[in-house]
Amino acid sequence: MTQITTYEKLEQQVRSLQRQVASLKQNEVSLKESAKRYKIAQSNDAMLRISMALPEYPDLEELLDYITGEIKRLLDTQGALVILLDEERKEFFFPGAADNDKATQKRVKEIRLPIDSLASAKVVKTGKPLIVNDGYKDAARYSKRNHEFGYSFDNYVLVPIKSYDRIIGVLAAFNKSEGLFENPDMNLLEMIAGTVGLSIENARFSDELKHSHKELQSLDRAKSKAINHLSHELKTPVSIFSGTLQILEKKLETLPDDSWKRSMDRAQRNLERIKGLQNEIGDIISENKYEHPQLLSFCLDQCTDLLEDTLEMEIGEAKVLDRVRTRINDIFKIKNTEPEEIWLDEFVRQGLEKMCLKFTHREIKIEQVLEPTPSVFIASEPLQKVMEGLIKNAVENTPDQGKIKVIVSNQESGPRFSVKDYGVGILRDHRTRIFKGFFTTQGTAAYSSKKPFEFNAGGRGADLLRMKIFSEQYNFSIHASSTRCKFIPDKNDICPGNIGNCSFCKSKNDCYQSGGSVFTVDFKI
Repeated sequence: MTQITTYEKLEQQVRSLQRQVASLKQNEVSLKESAKRYKIAQSNDAMLRISMALPEYPDLEELLDYITGEIKRLLDTQGALVILLDEERKEFFFPGAADNDKATQKRVKEIRLPIDSLASAKVVKTGKPLIVNDGYKDAARYSKRNHEFGYSFDNYVLVPIKSYDRIIGVLAAFNKSEGLFENPDMNLLEMIAGTVGLSIENARFSDELKHSHKELQSLDRAKSKAINHLSHELKTPVSIFSGTLQILEKKLETLPDDSWKRSMDRAQRNLERIKGLQNEIGDIISENKYEHPQLLSFCLDQCTDLLEDTLEMEIGEAKVLDRVRTRINDIFKIKNTEPEEIWLDEFVRQGLEKMCLKFTHREIKIEQVLEPTPSVFIASEPLQKVMEGLIKNAVENTPDQGKIKVIVSNQESGPRFSVKDYGVGILRDHRTRIFKGFFTTQGTAAYSSKKPFEFNAGGRGADLLRMKIFSEQYNFSIHASSTRCKFIPDKNDICPGNIGNCSFCKSKNDCYQSGGSVFTVDFKI
């Protein structure tokens, strides 16, 4: 049997020691990974506790104290601070604090320090976090800070507290019990700082809302007093004015009607409006529900009376006044206001057949998608004017070789009538104005012939205003959506009026996909 030499024994011992060293290194790596995972778990657990605590601390100071307490415990430090910047006074203050000494924690919140007396000034200025593990070197520079707090800051970590586009303060932890501050400590503070910033801004918004609410309450009380006074002051003159008109009417009955009747009727109408206003004021004071007059219809009546009154003073001719009122009534008033049961799909089909005869000179394809719907109860005359107006509007905004889609469909709220054109579309800043009356989407010079149904025929902008008034009077809604043709995006760009003449469109589909408008009418059942 071969005898093992001393040298071989030593080699075996060395290899054994090497294996032990490798095992120890592996264990060290494993321990570091475990420590890292534990640190991450601690951070996640802390963030979870803080997020769950938010609704439990409606008071901001209590919430900040809770958060700084969590930071102190997690990082094992003497204390933690929320340091906020007072931009107007150029000072730092400390609304949130945690400290080993409770008396110091309470006292800190009364301290205010100039910006340059804290290292936090650098963090606010640069927006970058800062770790200082040799704070004793700057003891002389920050002597005022140390004096106010009553101790020195040997090491500390600072991270910015951000709000939207600005830095409002700093989140700090100081004087670690064991070891020094490292990047994981800073990363944890950075995560928590986001929650702190959000909480501070929410509290500020809440305070502003409370302040605004108090101001509104004060204004509301003043409004109520003013309305109450106005209502009281209206009663007597309205009653006297009403009686005076009755007396005056009796005295004027011997005169020809042409000389006074029109003016008297106008006075009576406006007196009734004042009475209606008085009733509304009474309802406001008593907090009763009341119905506003339909705004556009109301304004139309007011404007008609004002125009008539002005013409009577300036001209005084009854025939001219009659023509003015007749013209307004032709455009906006309805003679037959009795509602009927109307089947929308059939009504539109028949109306479209008659209308198509008016633009046979145009090369436009009409697609019909007319779905049977429940009947609607409405006067037929306004419905016809709305239908014809929308189709005419679509034809005049669609170039030849283009198409229009007329749709009747069922919606959850009730029947819907839509007219979709694949024409030039409406500019963005014009879309909100098209229903406001006498607004045209193009300059007068752009109109080609002024004949109805011609491309770009244009008009006075009264049609859509009239439809809006009808929607108020007959309880339906009308709205529009539009996309301006991408080939003519500016108001001075002009469509040639025929797809075949368009230099941008190689086919009809190019035009169909470039722009257009949809006008929709929704009926309630």
